[in-house]
Amino acid sequence: MLRSFAFPDHHRAGAFALGRSLATVLLAASLAVGCDNGTQVSGGPATPGASPSKNPVVVMKTTKGTVEIELDEAKAPLSVRNFLDYVDTGHYDGTIFHRIIKDFMIQGGGFTPAGLQKPTKPPVKNEAGNGLKNTRGSVAMARTSVVDSATSQFFVNHADNAFLDYKDSTPQGYGYAVFGKVVSGMDVVDAIAAAPKANKGGAFSDRPVDDIVIESIKRKN
Repeated sequence: MLRSFAFPDHHRAGAFALGRSLATVLLAASLAVGCDNGTQVSGGPATPGASPSKNPVVVMKTTKGTVEIELDEAKAPLSVRNFLDYVDTGHYDGTIFHRIIKDFMIQGGGFTPAGLQKPTKPPVKNEAGNGLKNTRGSVAMARTSVVDSATSQFFVNHADNAFLDYKDSTPQGYGYAVFGKVVSGMDVVDAIAAAPKANKGGAFSDRPVDDIVIESIKRKN
């Protein structure tokens, strides 16, 4: 049974004018697209800053080009460890960006081109309170409406999305944990976000018409 990660369905101008409670409801309804959810939590908040890089960097090769992502191990240790575990086991290789919304975000890391959801590890503790913000180019964990439900799926913010940030410890205000930022290849993110898409139902309401495949994600350092 498909589980959905809860992102707001409508990121466009009207969405940002929504009241906090409605925005939260929409967020839970849409970020939930296609997320598997384990039963245990392995692992709180995170702001992309320009750190001189002792941080891990990964290289993500896609059918649209290459993106380099710096991971903030100091502010999001659990999320980074979780992400690198999936990287090191090759989980992301051959998965797709199954959800793209221009001027909002691109989401992937969970499905194959055949629409099959890959098995995941138990969910990781939500670190949304680490101070990192959902600004353009930041990378965050996708999840369901359950605070601690993130597994393998992630998203790259295509715009500044402050309404996804940690506000308080309630389920409605907890937000989405940022754990890294794009340091090279934002033009590739732009190209992915702008690709033609179609509503293919369920987890694929904003799926690219032509599959955009993550060919591999590997450590650079």
